[in-house]
Amino acid sequence: MSKTLTLANIAVAKGKTPLVCLTAYTTPVARLVDPHCDIVLVGDSVGMVLHGLPSTLGVTLEMMILHGKAVRRGLERALMVVDMPFGSYEEGPEQAFCNAARVMAETGCAAVKLEGGEVMAETIQFLASRGVPVMAHVGLTPQAVNSFGGYRVQGKGEDADRVMRDALAVAEAGAFALVLEKVPETLARRITEEITIPTIGIGASPACDGQILVVDDMLGLFGDFRPKFVKRYTELAQAAETAIAAYARDVRERRFPGIEHVFGHTTKDIERGDQT
Repeated sequence: MSKTLTLANIAVAKGKTPLVCLTAYTTPVARLVDPHCDIVLVGDSVGMVLHGLPSTLGVTLEMMILHGKAVRRGLERALMVVDMPFGSYEEGPEQAFCNAARVMAETGCAAVKLEGGEVMAETIQFLASRGVPVMAHVGLTPQAVNSFGGYRVQGKGEDADRVMRDALAVAEAGAFALVLEKVPETLARRITEEITIPTIGIGASPACDGQILVVDDMLGLFGDFRPKFVKRYTELAQAAETAIAAYARDVRERRFPGIEHVFGHTTKDIERGDQT
């Protein structure tokens, strides 16, 4: 059995071999990604990916705990991080600690992730000082998509100063790593150079200390969803559709089930339609 990675393993990866990170929401997928990943994130993207929600805003704490438990059962090596959903931490440090402590206790995760920069620095410091490791997330923060007016690149032009301040603030507050989402490449590179904690890019820069994608995106499970920052490594949606169509034809034409799939009948029984 492989030794489970720790926060110390993540910290020393700064500036070295990039960290490999993917999302997972179920036990089978967790088992698939575990041997290859350093960090597995149970993301609140589960709301859109598995539950068909239009955004992450409808995701609940109970949903994150349910999927966190499922992923935990499939991991042996990777460090597991669980997203704090919208509304579970913004009220203040005490609310954040209460909910984060529950997530850690019930899922067995090593850390939580929350969105926001300077405005969340006090909360990050409060959590980190009380034994709750925090992965921060700045740039495009999907839980604030309504404030941003959509899923737009953050940190362009003069706005770069804001994103840089956010990154510096969460690092100083005690976050152990930082997700940089959908920011200009030059800004992500500069942030990576200036802060002391590992940066995890998604639509950011190859200079980041690690990269993360939603596993369903990189596997091509969404045929019509092709954001610029996702590289598809296969097309599982197309393969699945082909397989499902073949199954449907076999059922309608009585090719499935065959004799090898049923119990207590011979080939002759199947051929004459014996129902006894």
